[in-house]
Amino acid sequence: MKTFTVICAAALVAAASAWAQPMPKGMKAAQIVLLGEIHDNPDHHARQAEFVGQIAPKALVFEMLTAKQAASATPEARRERDVLETAVGWANTGWPDFGMYFPVFAAAPAAAIYGGGVPRDDARQALKQGIATWFGEQAAAYGLSAPLPKEQQQEREKMQMEAHCDALPEAMLPVMVDGQRLRDAALARVAVQALQETGGPVAIILGNGHARKDWGVPSYIHRVRPDAVMFALGQTEEDDTADPAFDMVLSAPKTPREDPCKAFR
Repeated sequence: MKTFTVICAAALVAAASAWAQPMPKGMKAAQIVLLGEIHDNPDHHARQAEFVGQIAPKALVFEMLTAKQAASATPEARRERDVLETAVGWANTGWPDFGMYFPVFAAAPAAAIYGGGVPRDDARQALKQGIATWFGEQAAAYGLSAPLPKEQQQEREKMQMEAHCDALPEAMLPVMVDGQRLRDAALARVAVQALQETGGPVAIILGNGHARKDWGVPSYIHRVRPDAVMFALGQTEEDDTADPAFDMVLSAPKTPREDPCKAFR
């Protein structure tokens, strides 16, 4: 059985060899660093692990984990990949191969782990009763009590339709946007909690859509902690690296995958 030290070293060496990337000045100065990803791209996760190792965060927040799952990511469980994967119930989450995510955990062995994900049953309940009502007394502070500006609502509905291969009923689009807003606000609330409890820096592992500064998690954090210094990284595949929605965008080779629209045909 490998020791935790060996595992951490191996994970970091693998990540560094794949993507030797100096830490940007803005990232180094940030209290909260958002590390975006395309979920099934292993190169994106390797780069996340490298940056996490450089940041040495006091807290790691994962979109992929709920609070309950994060509580199971104990220091003992984090010593072995298989043990941690089982402890958090990864196989039942629907997220890609845990082998891509473990190096991120290993890169910050002393960091507190936080789960920023909303459990499926809770998300369904929130969409039924209204996201502001479900979110509670902080809903207004996080901007969930007011509708989005009309142009933004329309743009986000269009993006949801495109992301689902133009196969969604029109009536579903506002619901999908509400779901995104709920997840963004929930991640932001956990990130603020992590910053308050640990003093930072805080690194957040999340999808690109949540990491964008204009209407993603950073915009919700800014509402309640306008003083918080943030840095948002977006990661693309063989794409233009200039995007004003992020502080920095880095690209990687495209991951081979089946046509996502196949399921809608």
